[in-house]
Amino acid sequence: MKTMLITGGARGIGAQLVRHFAAAGWRVMFCYQHSREAADKLAAETGAIAFCCDVRQESQVKSLVGEAIHTFRHLDALICCAGVAWSGLMEDMPAEEYDRLADTNQRGAFLCVREALPHLRESRGSILLVSSMWGVVGASCEAAYSATKAALQCMARALAKEVGPSGVRVNCVAPGAVDTDMMAAYSEADKQALAQDTPLGRLCTVQDIADAADFLIGPRASFITGQTLVVDGGFTL
Repeated sequence: MKTMLITGGARGIGAQLVRHFAAAGWRVMFCYQHSREAADKLAAETGAIAFCCDVRQESQVKSLVGEAIHTFRHLDALICCAGVAWSGLMEDMPAEEYDRLADTNQRGAFLCVREALPHLRESRGSILLVSSMWGVVGASCEAAYSATKAALQCMARALAKEVGPSGVRVNCVAPGAVDTDMMAAYSEADKQALAQDTPLGRLCTVQDIADAADFLIGPRASFITGQTLVVDGGFTL
């Protein structure tokens, strides 16, 4: 049976990824940091295994990957979905908030990928980094967030060259505006405006991202690596 580790899996996009792949027959372990109640509920619902981990902490990431290998004996896929956001003018952004973004969105992905890679080489597995459409075009009042998400796309391209000879594929999915907790700062009017500015006339859903992830992780994308699939309904065109 195929096995998968998903970071940031308790809520939003990550939770839907857990549901989707567990329903598709994968053995799934996911990590969470603060949302224990949601994680326990999701684990009971799906049969996936929840593990508390702060992806910014090297020792905790080592424990996470170690537990996945101890439980599954092998690892076929890693999805790095853990992420945080910050909205506001850059000149008003405290340095500690930038550090929180960079440490979670970039360092967290680096640590998880680094620890999982030896096992993914053995299985000739796949890595998927969850970026954002703002990592493609940038967003006003989200400059730092946009930068961290752009970094993931560059990491995927570079790493795909590095690990391709080992049979490991590395890709990104870049969601459009998805109505999850990360959009809590947006008003309903803001969300409606985003939908109206999207050629397909609606916001992105968590299932839209799960479907894209299913394609990029699966055998239909066996010759696709180093790419970013933008799932935004045409917003960035």
